[in-house]
Amino acid sequence: MKSLICVFTLLTLSFICYSQTEIEKLTKPIVDEGKRLYKTEMASWYGTDLFLEKYKERNKIGGYLSYTENEMSKCIFFSNADTPKVIGTISFDSKYDLKTAITDLSERELNKNEYGLYKIRQAAFSIAQEDTLFKSYKNTNLNFIPLISNGEKKVYILTGPLKRGVVIFGNDYLLTFDNDNNLLLKKQLHRNIIPINYGDKEDEEKEIEGAAHVHLPETGDFITATDICTLMLYEKFTKWRQHIVISEKYMSIWDCKTDKLFAITKEAMDKIYKTEEDKKPN
Repeated sequence: MKSLICVFTLLTLSFICYSQTEIEKLTKPIVDEGKRLYKTEMASWYGTDLFLEKYKERNKIGGYLSYTENEMSKCIFFSNADTPKVIGTISFDSKYDLKTAITDLSERELNKNEYGLYKIRQAAFSIAQEDTLFKSYKNTNLNFIPLISNGEKKVYILTGPLKRGVVIFGNDYLLTFDNDNNLLLKKQLHRNIIPINYGDKEDEEKEIEGAAHVHLPETGDFITATDICTLMLYEKFTKWRQHIVISEKYMSIWDCKTDKLFAITKEAMDKIYKTEEDKKPN
């Protein structure tokens, strides 16, 4: 791990030699999707705190979902009635500042977009309860993130920790739906669950070089959108400088300071590493 991080600066200077333009074309949609997931999860995280602080009729809550609209991220809570209504809306700007968040507890109908998100979220929830593909682990919960964009209907399912001091990668899923909300595809993104401890209160002020995990071939060549979402959610707690994802053909390096992705082929990485080793005195 230390050797990989030591060559990070050299990697960034060597990109132009290794077809980075093509790699960037492949990774840009992943980064965009990961940041889209992050925005919705941040709204859900902080929206839940604000809503539960101000809404006292807990028995009426049926669930929540989040989405982005006109550069604002919104978390709505809907009732548990057969025909649900919105019972609360929390809106955030890009800073997700609790002090400037807008809380609206007025009851209203779900709009067209919200209803579409609600339908696929409920469909995904029902599927996950009945299908043995979806696994649950102790001290974790499954988070359902519905997305509708560019004519596609998707629900990501991420595993979140219930204990402090751990980041969880893996045990994540993607479900896609047709226009009538029928399931088209269900996919397990990582075959395993990858918990990484990042320290306790005594380590909070220490900056850490980073961490890494490995992708099996079926997960894909690059870091996943769910990995990026998880990193953006937890990087302020972990104090990591970067996180490395190693696959069969590529190495993906996520910069936790700039929220940018650098990716390089394993072949190129091996050449750089060998060059550095050859420079060392015998």
